[in-house]
Amino acid sequence: MSNNADYTREYLDIAAQLDGDIAGRRAARAYMEGSTAIVHHRVVDSAFVPRLFDSATYHAMKDASETAHRILCKVIAHYLDDPAYREVFDFDERLRELILLPRGYDALLPFARVDTFLDEDTLSVKFCEFNGDGSSGMNENREITRSIERTATFKEFASRHEVEACELFDSWVGSFIDIYATYERRIDNPTFAICDYLDHGVVDEFEIFAELFEKRGYRCIVADVRDLSFDGRALRAKDGTAIDAIWRRSVTNDVIEFWEESQGMIEAVRAEKVALIGSFAGHIVHDKQIFKVLYHPATAAILTDEENAFVRATVPLTAFLESDQVDLADVKANKDGWIIKPTDHYGADNVYAGCFFDQGEWNDLVDRFADGKAGFPFIAQHYVVPFKTDTLPPDTGIAELADHQVMREAVPYNNLNGLYLYNGVFQGVFSRLGPLPTISKDMQGITAATIWVDREGDEAR
Repeated sequence: MSNNADYTREYLDIAAQLDGDIAGRRAARAYMEGSTAIVHHRVVDSAFVPRLFDSATYHAMKDASETAHRILCKVIAHYLDDPAYREVFDFDERLRELILLPRGYDALLPFARVDTFLDEDTLSVKFCEFNGDGSSGMNENREITRSIERTATFKEFASRHEVEACELFDSWVGSFIDIYATYERRIDNPTFAICDYLDHGVVDEFEIFAELFEKRGYRCIVADVRDLSFDGRALRAKDGTAIDAIWRRSVTNDVIEFWEESQGMIEAVRAEKVALIGSFAGHIVHDKQIFKVLYHPATAAILTDEENAFVRATVPLTAFLESDQVDLADVKANKDGWIIKPTDHYGADNVYAGCFFDQGEWNDLVDRFADGKAGFPFIAQHYVVPFKTDTLPPDTGIAELADHQVMREAVPYNNLNGLYLYNGVFQGVFSRLGPLPTISKDMQGITAATIWVDREGDEAR
């Protein structure tokens, strides 16, 4: 058992004793409206009530995420070392080419966010997906935390407990610098670049990281992958700046989509003229077929008994949504027990939970995406019922409401916890909630600040 629900009830009770803390809620939302927490040109919807996690929860998250990271690194290393093992994965030739490009530094999976469903009563974990360098959310967490820290409710709660926010910026900058220090062709006074397809990326977040690199004494620019060029000696930005190391924020399927426009970066990595942190080998764990691969006998053979037991306990049963891989009739008949999703998309694109649809709609969805009919592969996965926590619905539009119109009753929302790992070390949580079976911005999802509570004396601090 955790104390999280007790903390949340206490927090909601404090707000109620402050007559709803309507002024605090208005101020928090006003802060967000002027903040840099912008995704796809829109300020994110946020929670006034933070996710409040105790020390036991911290350790459950740390143990699960760091164990998963060690297992995933074993899989990556085995893929790179053993040509026969590569046949376990269904990757096209361009992906294989990218994955096998030289790395030149120690870290196999420098930056990751493993998304989990945590049962806060038992502290057991089930994984939703694994994400590499395309992961974001750090700035959302930062801005939402700032939005609530000055409210009367938070101040009163903080006066009763030891509270600590997640630090997700300086810690990554330090980890990146440490990883670059292991690069075989490192130089003094390098120039770093944060690279993505900027119309797809969270540019405000990139700029914050770039400023932090500058404060550490490293020049750092933000660049669109399509603007990079390779002259045989150096990878250069649009203005001619030579780049020595890239933090790759671009997901690999975007690289495939913009293949020709991305050749400058690819050629420089192939020629070992730039450090690509993280390498394209991270795609091995980003692609959702990894859930199936973790159960494959060839994977079980490289894991310890304890690691295989961990996989069985935490990884939902997964198969390709193909008639020769899974019983499609069972997927249809037991709709509440299944979720289907593409193997290699992001942002909850084309993710469907059977419990959200009536039987006819579900049957149509399975038929629509089975056996490659969508033009890209789908998986079917056992559906994990998310843990619910009480929260207040988002305060978007609160400025236009009279005090009596503001909703004050808490409602149960589903939880999804994104656990950040910087070079294999657990660093913090991206807390998302939603009222629907799938949790995403397109499905009325919101983001909450993550606050550790009463961790005084905890050796992990």
